[in-house]
Amino acid sequence: MSTFIKAQASSIISTGADLLTTVICKEFLGIWYVAASFIGTFVGGATNFGLGRRWVFDGRHKKVPVQLVKYLITWSGNLLLTTSGVFIITHYCGISYFISKIIVAVTVGIFYNYMLQKRFVFA
Repeated sequence: MSTFIKAQASSIISTGADLLTTVICKEFLGIWYVAASFIGTFVGGATNFGLGRRWVFDGRHKKVPVQLVKYLITWSGNLLLTTSGVFIITHYCGISYFISKIIVAVTVGIFYNYMLQKRFVFA
């Protein structure tokens, strides 16, 4: 299976974990949607790292600390883009936080995460 397809499958699984966490935090725990999105992004990022390392890019032969530092650098940008994107789209466009989260997750996943993970984190 091609790396891109596996990366997109990993992204879908990670986004599912992210969205589920975000909704639980917002709807059931009453956390502000931006904070809930932040927490969801953290959970999704942890899921994505594990899948990327073991399945998508087969990075098991490299040292975890090095990959983890590179992933955290990349993920920090993802966190900033996702959290600010959800706020901007929800606040200024009047779109539901859930729809905003999906729009931002797909956009950031394809145009930011995949390229950096392939060429920097797990290379």
